[in-house]
Amino acid sequence: MKQSREILKRYWGYDNFRPLQEDIIDESINGADVLALLPTGGGKSICFQVPGMAREGICLVISPLIALMNDQVEQLNQRGIKAIAITSGMSYREIDIALDNVRFGDTKFLYTSPERLQTRLFKERFKQMKVALIVVDEAHCISEWGHDFRPPYRKIAQLREMHPHVPFMALTATATEDVKDDIILQLGLKNVRKFEGNFQRPNISYEVYPVRNKLKAILEVCRRFQDQSGIIYCQRRKSVKEVALWLQRNNVAVGTYHGGMKSDERNAMMKSWISNQNKVMVATNAFGMGIDKADVRFVAHYEFPVTPEAYFQEAGRAGRDGEESRTFVFYEEKDLEANEEIIQKQFPDLEVIKNCYRALCNYLKIAIGSGENESFPLDIKQFCKQFKLDIYESYQSLKILEMNGDLLLSENFFHPTTLKFLIGNRELYNFQIKHERLAGLITLLSRSYTGIFDQFVRLDEQSFAKRLGISESELSGQLQYLEHNGVIDINWKTDLPLLTLTHERFPDSQFNLKAEIYHERKKQSIQRWKVMREFLESDLCRAKFLIAYFGQDSEDCGKCDYCLRKLAGHHPENVEISQLMMDQLRAQAMTLDELIDSFKNLDRSVILASYKALLKEEQILLREGLIYPNSK
Repeated sequence: MKQSREILKRYWGYDNFRPLQEDIIDESINGADVLALLPTGGGKSICFQVPGMAREGICLVISPLIALMNDQVEQLNQRGIKAIAITSGMSYREIDIALDNVRFGDTKFLYTSPERLQTRLFKERFKQMKVALIVVDEAHCISEWGHDFRPPYRKIAQLREMHPHVPFMALTATATEDVKDDIILQLGLKNVRKFEGNFQRPNISYEVYPVRNKLKAILEVCRRFQDQSGIIYCQRRKSVKEVALWLQRNNVAVGTYHGGMKSDERNAMMKSWISNQNKVMVATNAFGMGIDKADVRFVAHYEFPVTPEAYFQEAGRAGRDGEESRTFVFYEEKDLEANEEIIQKQFPDLEVIKNCYRALCNYLKIAIGSGENESFPLDIKQFCKQFKLDIYESYQSLKILEMNGDLLLSENFFHPTTLKFLIGNRELYNFQIKHERLAGLITLLSRSYTGIFDQFVRLDEQSFAKRLGISESELSGQLQYLEHNGVIDINWKTDLPLLTLTHERFPDSQFNLKAEIYHERKKQSIQRWKVMREFLESDLCRAKFLIAYFGQDSEDCGKCDYCLRKLAGHHPENVEISQLMMDQLRAQAMTLDELIDSFKNLDRSVILASYKALLKEEQILLREGLIYPNSK
């Protein structure tokens, strides 16, 4: 059996690869540089994990997504493949020990963020590692033309100077032609093998409906897909709460997910949705990365993103099992104006940004010339309250400072408590004899984690407290005592966003905001929003429009709202026009003139005939000049 298939079968249990996977993997095993564009759900992780196993040495995976890194590390370890992640939540000592374990142990996969690559500690250790493959995930972040540009990605190419003969693999789900060219240039890919998946999803419909009442339209979709799995996306946390409350009041069971929730709440909601206890999730874009749920029958946007890339990614979470699925955007005219304002607010005045940086350093007590690579939990509300700053302006300022290369801001995520013993077995035994009340905890720690003397381990406080028969607060007190007495090195859990400073604090006179980060990014953001607005308002096939944006050709999909109207106009005798009319009316009540106008290329007489038939059959009602679907 071929090496790649043997590895796939042995560790993942699959007999065959998905389209393009095998070609990508074989080129990488043979040492070629690879650029692979695989749409959401296309199986990117297998593309580098299999060659990472096949080639001798460490596979370095560079990713900006902490949650996704931790998830993949956990999955690999469960398969018997040793993997670790170095993230911004780890202390210097944790990273020091982890890198030593990679160097001298049997670790196959090392995950980290691009920011961590620039530390002196990482560079020194990486030079001494035997490296099999360097993987750049979310590679569009390297390009100024990309929708999530992150300056630290630009320095990844320096790794090639340390290991000039190690192949690179760059992966992304979405990239325009400019972005693809920029990835190759910035990473210095040589004789690159390019692979691009087909962006067409023939089982998905992309549908857009201007409506008067989005809440009613969302409710109708949930009723139409009763007992089926779906996602409703909002752009604001406040909207998540409003939509969820509306649906619950109308007897629709839903879960909620956004970055402001505590990690245990988010995890509980995720598990409930994955296990189909709650069929529908109302969420911000914090929900979605790494989701492995194939039977999502619909994705509806109560509020839509301002870029085509973000919309395509979110809508693409529907129908990964290949079964028929639908996606909906419902918008009111005021939403277009609101998004125009969002674009403007994403770029506060330069003085506001500089003041935010100064206030942040003062809040964290960072002196000029210090702070490089230090990480801090950041309570943004408390920070803004203390310095009397606007919270939205400050958040956007932090995002621009991140793009400028000054800091790294990870969104809310759960960083668990980690600890290791600082003293050896003999000293620990002596300490245990003198502190009898701590004997149970010390014994349980040493027996539960064989490597706790050599590396940091994750502690589940709830489980440990239960096994010891004490409260979590009592357990916390015992751990603090061990820390205070130099028995353990501990990093406490947090739900706050983690902020990492990527260089020492500069004096105000030396602080510089790069023109391309502010002015060029603002120009590009406006351009992307224009494309998104054109997508919503254009009289074209939705799928064809999106796929063309990413540089591919396609025929009309035959499924979107435009195609159905067009099909009805050309073949009225073969299409159930009444059903199309009912779909429109379920989204919102209309006058007869509005209903006729919504079918621009359908003859007026055809609409009138269907309208009269629906009235006669009592499927619709006429009240005060508006047509409603009969809910009986």
